[in-house]
Amino acid sequence: MKFRLIYPKWPKLCRQTEFHLPPHGPVVFAATVPEDVEIEFIDENLEPIDFADPVDFVGISMMLTLQIKRGLQIADIYRAMGVKVICGGIASMLHAEETMTHADSVFLGEAEGRMEKVFEDYKKGRLQPVYDYLADKPPIEIIGTARRDILKKDLYNYKGIQMVDLVHASRGCRFHCYPCAVAYLGGKKFRPRPIDKVISEMESIDNNRLFLVDNSLAQDTRWELELFREMAPLKKKWCSHPIEDNPAVLEAAARAGAWYVYQAVFDTSDYIRERIQRYHDHDIGVEATVLLGLDSHTEDYIKRLIDFLLEIKLDLAEFTVLTPFPHTRAYDELKQQNRIFSFDWDDYSADKVVYYPKQMSPDRLQELLQYAWDTFYRDEPQEIKMFNLFQRVVRKEMADNTFRHRNRALATRAFGRDLSS
Repeated sequence: MKFRLIYPKWPKLCRQTEFHLPPHGPVVFAATVPEDVEIEFIDENLEPIDFADPVDFVGISMMLTLQIKRGLQIADIYRAMGVKVICGGIASMLHAEETMTHADSVFLGEAEGRMEKVFEDYKKGRLQPVYDYLADKPPIEIIGTARRDILKKDLYNYKGIQMVDLVHASRGCRFHCYPCAVAYLGGKKFRPRPIDKVISEMESIDNNRLFLVDNSLAQDTRWELELFREMAPLKKKWCSHPIEDNPAVLEAAARAGAWYVYQAVFDTSDYIRERIQRYHDHDIGVEATVLLGLDSHTEDYIKRLIDFLLEIKLDLAEFTVLTPFPHTRAYDELKQQNRIFSFDWDDYSADKVVYYPKQMSPDRLQELLQYAWDTFYRDEPQEIKMFNLFQRVVRKEMADNTFRHRNRALATRAFGRDLSS
């Protein structure tokens, strides 16, 4: 059976540097597909879909709300040709009712241990309209190594530089943040993977640079410390979402190869200033993720926030406006207050205002988003800041190589021959 797995194209943020990371959802899903199924993966961001090329069964993996309209268009094309289509992924779960009207089947939840039934149902002509496992999480221990062999690796580079590979060490999140849907998708309980399985997967990745895509590593101090201790010998360099603000954890992360973190900057407090400094004290870079348009945000506050970001010497910053994605507290609250004025999912790019802010007009918030980008990168363009952050990882890698060469020389001197040969 030939199964075509498609990742629909989507536009980048208007000011975001154009590069593409290998998507995580499809490769994790591919690991759950029965071995007798031939998987062909197409990332439409990087290569076109040949609709004339015959296929038995199509899967559409949608991570972002921005992918929904294109993903459903692809589904319609294949179904008109008589090809069965199943949709899954984060966006399919957030927009399940709409997706059901365009797909033969929609898979909700985590796929481990469930795909044998789905493909058996397909073979017997009894594919179910919905496979709903959202409330029934599989045992975290059965999550295996992602199928990165389905990727065309040469497509994922930026100006000749290989991009990071994505990997996850946990699922679920005990935090229930206002704009986030993770509590709905992955559950409110932190579910760490067995560390030996995480390390084994990292070892199998033929890339020295990784992105740990966990929602937050700062959820269980003991687990976090053990993970970093086991990662250290791998000599991988990695970025992640926040690391716990704990001296022992930061030290362990630095030894484990922490390159930089995505850190939400939500106010101008001394705590944030000092938190950024503590990352830098451990030679860990910081890309601030800055959300504009909360009900407490006035125009003056946003301008003060941008000035503050320049003061604390961030390595990078990415600015977005509050976007009320379905199944978030933000969506529920703003919808109840009749403050959402656009339900065109192509507008849900996090750089377009789709609701009525409390302290200003939508147009003014849109202007302040542009102001934030322009002001932060006025003296040093984004590409220069990215280059400086890249230099940080190169220095770390050179230090590792120097250490390895020194140890090799010492061993050669001690044993009279080059033990690496």
